Amino acid sequence: MPVPDRDAPPSRRLAALGIDLPPAAPAPIGAFCNVRRTGNLLYVSGQGPVQADGTLMRGKVGADVSAEAAREHARLVALNILGALRDALGGLDGVRGVVKLLGLVNASPDFERHPYVIDGASLLLADVFGEAGIHARSAFGVASLPNNITVEIEAIFELGETAP
Repeated sequence: MPVPDRDAPPSRRLAALGIDLPPAAPAPIGAFCNVRRTGNLLYVSGQGPVQADGTLMRGKVGADVSAEAAREHARLVALNILGALRDALGGLDGVRGVVKLLGLVNASPDFERHPYVIDGASLLLADVFGEAGIHARSAFGVASLPNNITVEIEAIFELGETAP
């Protein structure tokens, strides 16, 4: 995989990495919005592993879904987070960086690799935003998630001075 110029904006980094964002972010499944801006911060509501065709990645990690598969699901969630940001801003180049992620894993009681799973999202964001994509994070297991999805992640981003 090619390594993008470390100073390249997110749009060029995505292209260099050969990453296509989903055509549209998944619609919220409740009474909330995908993205809320306050000052120079953008809060992205919890997103799930929803493929472009609407298919949900479901199951209990550690029981019927492997940690490796769930890590790929977390990567998909990061793509959906970026899609929500793109939809809200019209692009990603006004984003200065990633502040924090909160990752939830629909895990069996004995599963212990929550950070490994959420790294699927963290590593993608670091690839897209470079050093500015390295963020604070919490990752833990929960007894269930909506629609039995494997992973849910919410995020906080910082906007640059030239952002819309």
